[in-house]
Amino acid sequence: MPVDPETHAVDSQSGTILFLKTLVAEGHDPASIKVMQTHLSIILLAGHRVLKLKRAVRLPYVDFSTPAHRLVACERELTLNRRTAPLLYGDVRRVTRGADGGLAMDGDGPLVDAVVEMVRFDQDRLLDNLAITGNLTFAQVEALARQVAVFHGALAPDRHRSGYGVMEAVLHINEKAFAGTTIFGKDSVAQIAGKFRARLAAIAPLLDARGAAGKIRHGHGDLHLRNICLVAGEPMLFDCLEFSDDLATTDILYDLAFLLMDLWDRGLHAHANLALNRYLDDLDETDGLPLLPFFMAVRAAVRAHVTATQAMGASAGVDRLEREARTYFDLAVALLETRPARLVAVGGLSGSGKSTVAASIADMVGPAPGARVTGSDRTRKRLFGVPARTRLPAEAYLPAVSA
Repeated sequence: MPVDPETHAVDSQSGTILFLKTLVAEGHDPASIKVMQTHLSIILLAGHRVLKLKRAVRLPYVDFSTPAHRLVACERELTLNRRTAPLLYGDVRRVTRGADGGLAMDGDGPLVDAVVEMVRFDQDRLLDNLAITGNLTFAQVEALARQVAVFHGALAPDRHRSGYGVMEAVLHINEKAFAGTTIFGKDSVAQIAGKFRARLAAIAPLLDARGAAGKIRHGHGDLHLRNICLVAGEPMLFDCLEFSDDLATTDILYDLAFLLMDLWDRGLHAHANLALNRYLDDLDETDGLPLLPFFMAVRAAVRAHVTATQAMGASAGVDRLEREARTYFDLAVALLETRPARLVAVGGLSGSGKSTVAASIADMVGPAPGARVTGSDRTRKRLFGVPARTRLPAEAYLPAVSA
């Protein structure tokens, strides 16, 4: 299968990997050492220790082609991930070459590579694995959504970027990346690019309005279930996008959209809708709701071309990766289809279960990820400018206030 030259690894790291395997093997059964790979990383696990190496690749959206580039990326990864996962991230170590030609850790010789040292966590507590086994609970999703809202709410606005410009740049990268793939077909790629461009033009005023309002911030950038784990029972965000401030600095709802898309793609529609509603309870971004189907579609397209690139360079599991890439592509197409807005009112006596009924159907109302569920008390708290979980004083419920 032909591969675009830009997706080739530009340097062999076999010597570095062998050195790191020997290093982590000290005190451990060599058979217990695990090596995991993504399209950008090689991860070695032994006991409680993790060494994460950047793959020497050059892609349309990232350049890890030199040891210096990989060292900078490792240092950036450490700094950014300590915002949300300080317990998991240890230090950055330099792999150097000695006078005898051998490799050493943090030596005085020339830089060969760099690694991030991390603390290993139980893979069974990765939200990806919890979702696969059917053990991802609504309570965990609620806690996660609220944690993301707190994270986003604390970020400083970037007022030097336009909402339209940020997303136009993402579409440009996607188009370039799709051009280097072979499994989707040129006509399909051209059609989806046209749909993305048309939708972008339609929502440009809202994108720019949110940018002007300070909604563009340096977020996580890669917020899907494989990058979230449970530590002491609480969700922890890790492995954020470190190699490009441009790609990570976006509308905060685009940051959230990766999580929503991932849940939606897995058929966990109720979980996705719950995540949206609990997020909005704590961080009122209701004005941005019309953007979410587009944001989710862009995220699906990103996963489509990333997975296709993995398939093109894989020596095993190619069919599975290609199927996964096509599924993401088809999801992006589906999410771009416009659906009319709907308003559903659920009535009943106090305590009759109106909220329960509304929550149970919300993911089926309107475009993905479903409807925003609200009520008189949530509306009251929004008018008072406080999160939905905040207890209002009795004065807030006086007839004069409710009138």
